[in-house]
Amino acid sequence: MAIQFIDLKAQYQALKQDIDARIQRVLDHGQYIMGPEVTELETRLADYTGASHCITVASGTEALLISLMAIDLKPGDEVITTPFTFVATAEVIALLGAVPVFVDIEPDTCNIDASKIEAAITAKTRAIMPVSLYGQPADMDEINEIAARHNLVVIEDAAQSFGSEYKGRKSCNLSTIGCTSFFPSKPLGCYGDGGAIFTSDPNLAKACKEIRVHGQEKRYVHSRIGVGGRMDTIQCAVVLGKLERFNWEIEQRLKIGARYNALLKDKVQIVTQRNDRTSVFAQYTVIIENRAAVQEALKGQGVPTAVHYPVPLNRQSAYAGLSRVSGAVTHSEWMADRVMSLPMSADLDESQQEEIVHRIIETLSKD
Repeated sequence: MAIQFIDLKAQYQALKQDIDARIQRVLDHGQYIMGPEVTELETRLADYTGASHCITVASGTEALLISLMAIDLKPGDEVITTPFTFVATAEVIALLGAVPVFVDIEPDTCNIDASKIEAAITAKTRAIMPVSLYGQPADMDEINEIAARHNLVVIEDAAQSFGSEYKGRKSCNLSTIGCTSFFPSKPLGCYGDGGAIFTSDPNLAKACKEIRVHGQEKRYVHSRIGVGGRMDTIQCAVVLGKLERFNWEIEQRLKIGARYNALLKDKVQIVTQRNDRTSVFAQYTVIIENRAAVQEALKGQGVPTAVHYPVPLNRQSAYAGLSRVSGAVTHSEWMADRVMSLPMSADLDESQQEEIVHRIIETLSKD
């Protein structure tokens, strides 16, 4: 039985006719940059999330960078975030000369611990950037309340969570700004790179739109510093094609995640999902001792695994002199040594999933 970590081929075969037709339309009209598919996608995604504005951009990283530029983040400003995330979260802060301030995660969800954020706030703090890790939003109500008390902006790094819900509201529409990624392995991905910014603040939306085209207010009139951050038309066409069964895929991810939970219960420690929100399981993650040996054994049995993420950002040498750690980040460091992600996609069938779980349990019993 051939098991794929993420089965993009099966997804494409299911959507081939519509995706191919949409790409062909772009090839026919020839508007490869800012073509009509860009506006169509932005409209549909804004409607999906409930946000007033969606601005497509070149990547999830670019979405975070442009959002920080839109709030006029300055060198020396501080942004509170988690060290247990992909490097882009802190990278964009440091690129603007600001300081990533790391706060520890919750030991069950692996999301930033909202109860530790307020202690990290200083006179230099400008924003809070929670990460909706593995597809599950953080405690956004608590984070928004803290931000409101201190006049801070909240930017949800929702690169992994597009399609998830928090207390009935969609991820990307839970704070001042939401940012997502359309990297191919994401719950909603393209066939290259892309991302999007969501906000209901018209001034921030205008700033983001201008920044993504080199700060242009109108052609060759530059009102602000910007970047070349547009999402190309063909990638927008691909995402539009994938939207045709996206609701079905989310339902499948929820079912597969729940089935993993049931099959692994009392056998393997798992990342917890809260009852008041959903996870789209960008990764289904378990917590394993002696991880390297377990991964090697599973690889020999044809079960692919991955680690998200093996080194917390506070331990990355690039950020040694550019970041600040608020309090101990022991949970982040402990999890980095033990998390392991299992195969997950909407097309993972029950027999494959049962085989994966069987091999994991069997491997752990021998460890």
